[in-house]
Amino acid sequence: MTGSAPNPDADAVAWGDLLAGSYREIGERAMRDLPIYNDALGVEAVGFRAFNGTIVGIMVTPWFMNVVLPASAVAQATSGATARIRFPAGDIEFTISEVGQIGRIASCSLFSPMFQFADMDAARATAEAALAELMLPADSEEAVRRREPATTPIDRRNFLRGTLTERRG
Repeated sequence: MTGSAPNPDADAVAWGDLLAGSYREIGERAMRDLPIYNDALGVEAVGFRAFNGTIVGIMVTPWFMNVVLPASAVAQATSGATARIRFPAGDIEFTISEVGQIGRIASCSLFSPMFQFADMDAARATAEAALAELMLPADSEEAVRRREPATTPIDRRNFLRGTLTERRG
């Protein structure tokens, strides 16, 4: 008998797709006519993957972008409660809520409303970048480098001339 090994990332993608379906229904039923709804966007599950025995990804909708995971990752949490979950980048606070037939989820808001995004490509790229940052260990060389201010050395001659921020002819 041949078979394939279980694929936790495939399960994560499937869960993200189910969650996206619930949000599509919510969008059509309850959100479309609200002033926070960005018609240029759709609903998409971005980057869903297995993580520390659960699932994590980013849900993009026309009204929010959230990091989400099943609330089963948070023991005994009830809707409206908050929970801190450890990620490589650090501890993140999530709020527990109920979503349609999916049940309880934990979510952390990244953006709401979503008017700073002109299209799904921009929203998706932001979601992918946010998830990459979340998975980057806080003490890694890359994370430390990103936290350093992007400054250029002060040129003594320009400092004394007062031309640090503008060029003079």
